Amino acid sequence: MAESLSSPGIELPSPMLSARLRELAGFLAAPMAGRLTEEQRALSLGIARRLVADAAQMPGDAIDAAMLWGEWLEGGLPTAARLAAACYARAEEHRWREHSAMRAIAPVSAADESGDPATAAVPEMPPMVDRAYLALQIADRRRFDARGHPRIALADADPELLRALLGDIAAWRVRQPGKGGVSAFDPDDFVQRALDRHSPAAGIDRAARAYHASLGTASAVAAAATAAIAAHDWPALIALAACEQRRSYADMAFALLSAEPAALPALLAPLRLDRAALAPLEASLAALPSRTDGEAAR
Repeated sequence: MAESLSSPGIELPSPMLSARLRELAGFLAAPMAGRLTEEQRALSLGIARRLVADAAQMPGDAIDAAMLWGEWLEGGLPTAARLAAACYARAEEHRWREHSAMRAIAPVSAADESGDPATAAVPEMPPMVDRAYLALQIADRRRFDARGHPRIALADADPELLRALLGDIAAWRVRQPGKGGVSAFDPDDFVQRALDRHSPAAGIDRAARAYHASLGTASAVAAAATAAIAAHDWPALIALAACEQRRSYADMAFALLSAEPAALPALLAPLRLDRAALAPLEASLAALPSRTDGEAAR
């Protein structure tokens, strides 16, 4: 048996086995390093699946998204690195918000009697701000599927990622047999028709900019951000911080999640918040299990 293993004629490992060995080698090289939890894996994979299915249906073609996903899941996803970054960032934001919501649950009577500003009633918004805030909530709701699972809405997808993903889907479709053994499928036409239907106007970045603009003044933005932190309204906070820094919502969310605690004041400095106002945010991020930290993000 030993001779057969050492034989120069031994077959090379399959791609699947090679991937497993690389994964094991990475683990053995740093067994105590932070690793993805099962929750993080499942969320990221689910977000990737939903994005692939949504993109496949963009042009209205009859593409079997289930078959497509099944083959990619078995053989490896194209555009994996870029897709993984987007899906992981969305998954971490979802974990943070879910965990924060569970920790924030408290009896209403206790909250009213405590006098805690974090549970105080939010001042009534002017009509214009109220409409913009509602539009932000609607845009955020599109980032979930019908069952409440997190997704990357097509309107929020990075254009380069979306183009690459559509190209991969088209390449997969070309390899599928057509009627009579001849396929009339045009991959370039598929990608272009999909991009023509892409409408970032309904995305959360547009809604964030409208909400930020509706507040009008720096003091109003700071007050809204302070109220958002106190209420654990993280989408509103992320939206305002993203606009102040001219970043996308997704980038800002991941920046918050990957920042060291000591870096949060500097990261949110453009919002002009009091140091004490950051306490609920710091506590919420610190309590997130297996949180991405600054070192891991690098």
